Amino acid sequence: MAVDSMKNTTFEKVEFEQWKNLAIASLKGKPYESLTTATIEGIELQPLYYQTGKLDSSSVVQSMKRTVGWTIAQQTIANDGSEFLERLQESIEKGNESIVYDGNQPLDWNDDQLLQLSTFIAKYPVFFFNVTIDDPILRAFDFVHHEVRENVSGIIQVSDWTIPVGYKNIRTEGVDLWQVHHEGADAVTELAIALSEASRIASGYESFQEFADNFFVRFPIDTHFFMEIAKLRAFRALWKAFTQAYDVDEPPYLPVLAVTSLRSFSKLDPYVNMLRAGNETFAAILGGADIIQAHPHNIVTGPNASSIRHSRNMQLVLKEETHVEKVLDPAGGSFFIETLTEELIEAAWKLFLDIESKGGITYFNESGKLQEQLSRRQTEVATGKKSLIGTNVYAELNSTNFDDWKGIERVKRLAEPFETLRKMTSESQPKTTILTFGKLKDFKLRADFVTGFLASGGIRSNWSPAFENVEQAVKWLKQDKPDYIIVCGTDEIVKGVMDPLLEQLPAGILLDVAGKIEEETYSKWKQKGLNGMIFNGQNKIEKLQSIVDSWQGGLHK
Repeated sequence: MAVDSMKNTTFEKVEFEQWKNLAIASLKGKPYESLTTATIEGIELQPLYYQTGKLDSSSVVQSMKRTVGWTIAQQTIANDGSEFLERLQESIEKGNESIVYDGNQPLDWNDDQLLQLSTFIAKYPVFFFNVTIDDPILRAFDFVHHEVRENVSGIIQVSDWTIPVGYKNIRTEGVDLWQVHHEGADAVTELAIALSEASRIASGYESFQEFADNFFVRFPIDTHFFMEIAKLRAFRALWKAFTQAYDVDEPPYLPVLAVTSLRSFSKLDPYVNMLRAGNETFAAILGGADIIQAHPHNIVTGPNASSIRHSRNMQLVLKEETHVEKVLDPAGGSFFIETLTEELIEAAWKLFLDIESKGGITYFNESGKLQEQLSRRQTEVATGKKSLIGTNVYAELNSTNFDDWKGIERVKRLAEPFETLRKMTSESQPKTTILTFGKLKDFKLRADFVTGFLASGGIRSNWSPAFENVEQAVKWLKQDKPDYIIVCGTDEIVKGVMDPLLEQLPAGILLDVAGKIEEETYSKWKQKGLNGMIFNGQNKIEKLQSIVDSWQGGLHK
């Protein structure tokens, strides 16, 4: 009876207004519009998504996918040909499904090693990036037997190379968004540039089919989870529209590669990079990428066996635990993702047409728009609007490896200004004290904030005892002799202690105040010797650099 009852149970349909009213009630007086978030792409993310827009992107995405699942593309990292072969064999035995090579650090090979590599090439897809025409690894394709060359598939990113006879499923020309992504491009810009570059490349072929058979696209995937899912899905629909412009009704299959971005990676807390890479990898999976490459969490400073294993296992665990590889379009049907996909399609196509009308990709590169987007991202990180855990917030003052690994192309990362500061302060920094007044409840929030603020620049700080008056504080300062202090307390307490404190402050101490002070009071205190303020929303890079500069510029004995 219970089973029959369950089968016959129905639920009342809930309308959008009912969901909205519940959301408004939870805000306790705040406006509903406060839940809207503007993205760098100019898209407003709504708090509720009830239905899709004009286009059902799921049908397009599903028609463009050749099969369910994806190919695991684990880069093999080695110092020479012999080690490459050994590690490639090991990675394939443990779940890797491809031969992935980055030519930024070419290896030495002998003929026997290249012959052995050719046996792998005959069995597994190849993905070679940043390869130059004189890289000896390309000779491995000469060793593959002619009878099996037609079965070899993959992508080789190399200029001016003539592939040996017999390879019909190797693509050698495409759009790699790696560089423009790390220059700051948002999702709309990446999609538009991909189309514009495709248009430029297609113009060099006699037929569109010849172009499409040799074309590929590679997207870096950042940490904006839902935007990156929608980006990959949007490209499928844009590719279909692009091919229709060439009078091709059925768009040819195009392999979409996804690689974890380094834009948000940091040297300062590399294990957080593992979380970032996991986020990016899962976004690539849900977005429908055909091939996915996940970088080790310490790729910036140099990977090791452990980090390489972790990066490979991310994809294996996601396959095993989620079964998402059994679904053609895992994100399809989500009102949020469908709407976001549609918005990206419309915005990217509009930008693509604008780029083409003004002279193509060369115009865009010279327009300075990428620099504007990168500057905006850097400002968001510097002011705390965008969080990089372990870097600009919740920074741990541990020893850090500041080296750059030469095995990967140098790119711009948002954490670099903080890394520069941290390297500087790891060598020398002021003795810093947070000067507290009142009871714990009067200063704790601000003192915690200041501690974290300074830590993001590598500056260690200690809290003073809680003082009741300026005389106690001055006496303690004369004994402890800090180089730099930050006054913390309630607004009322701070206003009461600042004038006498500035008048009695021992010489050689740099003094800041926690909190944003009104202009008139701030100007008065500046005249008496105040250095500045520390407050939420401030540009951390500029402030931290000014602290170090002020200390080194005369106060550092």
